[in-house]
Amino acid sequence: MKISVIIPVYNAEKYISQAVESALQFEDVYEVVMVEDKSPDNALQVCRELTEKYDRVKLYQHPDKGNHGAGASRNLGMKKAGGDFIAFLDADDYYLPNRFDAEKELFKNDEVDGVYGAIGVHYYSDKAKEQYYKVFGDRLTTVYKKYHPKDVFPGQLNMIGTFGLFSIDSLTIRKSSLKNMEYFFKTHLKLHQDTEFLFRLSYYLNLYPGILDQAVAVRGVHENNRITKVDSREVKPAATRVILWKEVNNWAQNESTVPEEIKLHIKRVYRSFRIANAPLLKKWGMISRYLLTDYRSIRSGLYNINFRKDLF
Repeated sequence: MKISVIIPVYNAEKYISQAVESALQFEDVYEVVMVEDKSPDNALQVCRELTEKYDRVKLYQHPDKGNHGAGASRNLGMKKAGGDFIAFLDADDYYLPNRFDAEKELFKNDEVDGVYGAIGVHYYSDKAKEQYYKVFGDRLTTVYKKYHPKDVFPGQLNMIGTFGLFSIDSLTIRKSSLKNMEYFFKTHLKLHQDTEFLFRLSYYLNLYPGILDQAVAVRGVHENNRITKVDSREVKPAATRVILWKEVNNWAQNESTVPEEIKLHIKRVYRSFRIANAPLLKKWGMISRYLLTDYRSIRSGLYNINFRKDLF
C-alpha cells in the first residue's frame, strides 16, 4: 500500500510529534501530510522540526497563512496527497500498531472503496478525565457488528437499529474512489464536519468494516479539545446538531438519487433537533403543528434525548 496520512494541525504543539511518529511506524505510510492552520502556540515550529527529522513528513499551510479550520485543512491535505490511499489523523490522536492490518487484506478487492475500524480513548490529564469521562468513558467508538456496505449509510442515520459509530481516525479511503464525490469537507461547518463527510462518503462509496472489536487508533482527550470550547460557551449539543442536520437535509433533498424514504427520514431528524433547540413556547407550537401534519416527526423526536429532556 501507499498511504498518505493527513493531519490538520492547530494548537497541538504538545501532541503533534506523537501523532506523526505513530503514523511513521508503518512501512505502508508513504507520507505524512501536515497542514498547519495558523496555530496560536508553537505548533508550526514543531512541525518544521518534524519535516527536518523525517523524510516522509511534509508540511503545508493555507495560501494566505490564515486559519481556516479542520475541514479546509483536510481538503488541502487531500489535494496535496501523493499516495494511492488516504488516512486521517487528528493532531492530538495517535495510531496503534494494528492500524492498517485489515486494510492490507481488504483493499486487495477492487470493490472496496474504504475501510473503517474502532478507536479507543486516552485522557492526557486527570482533569480531562474528570470532565469528559461521562462523554467518552473507556468505551470503544465502533460499529457494533459487521455490516454490508449498502447498510452503512442508513445505519449512520439510525434507520436500521443500533448501529454504532466510527471515527475519521479509523478511516482509510482509496484515493481513486473520491472522484465519485463532488466535494470533500464542507468548510463553513465549524463542528461536525467529519460527521457530515462520513454520511456522504458512505452514500457514494463502498465502506467495509475492518477491526471493530479492538482499537486501531486512540482519541486523545485534553482540556483544549474542541468539545471543551463548545461546553465552555454553554452551547446545547442540540444547537450544533441543528446545523449538522440542516446541512444533511439540504444535501439529501438536492441529491436526486437519494430514495424518498431516506429523504423523509432525514427531514424528520432535522425537525426533531429544531424542536429540541427551540424556546419552550415555540417548541410546543412546533409539536402541536407536527402532531397534526406529520406525527412521525414527533415520534422521531422521542428518540432524541435533547428533544425529550426540555419538554417541560
